[in-house]
Amino acid sequence: MKGTTRTFLIVLAMATILATVTTGAALAGKCGHGNNPNCSGGSGGGGGTGSLTGPVMVYDANGNGLPNYGDSVTFNVSTSATDNPQVSLKCYQTGVLVLDGSAGFGANDPWAWAQIFTLATAAWTSGAANCTATLYYYNGHGFSALATLGFQVDV
Repeated sequence: MKGTTRTFLIVLAMATILATVTTGAALAGKCGHGNNPNCSGGSGGGGGTGSLTGPVMVYDANGNGLPNYGDSVTFNVSTSATDNPQVSLKCYQTGVLVLDGSAGFGANDPWAWAQIFTLATAAWTSGAANCTATLYYYNGHGFSALATLGFQVDV
């Protein structure tokens, strides 16, 4: 592969990642408009039920079977509301948001790798955190939350 083509592909990949992160951050701040499953009182309606269980350990550094800082987790998702369920994961340390991620959990989701959440970020460099996973979907008018799951991440 020529250097110019390789550089172009790297820049394209970085732009795609930046756009995805920026879109998630923009949606995270929009409460009260029925477009964020993590805002109380905001739901665009919809129907169906959902189940969210876990966290399911993907990488367990110390082998204790529990989520610790630096481990990787995913979730078991089941819903009759949509073929395209999403899971949002937010983790806080002393009230400060240190992890904010989301991923599609549909059977044909092209970014299935994103269903694995690493319990560490640039803002979360060590220590325990309180996390909440939310199962949600877009119902045509806004986002509807189907289930939430809180869990502790240890050191």
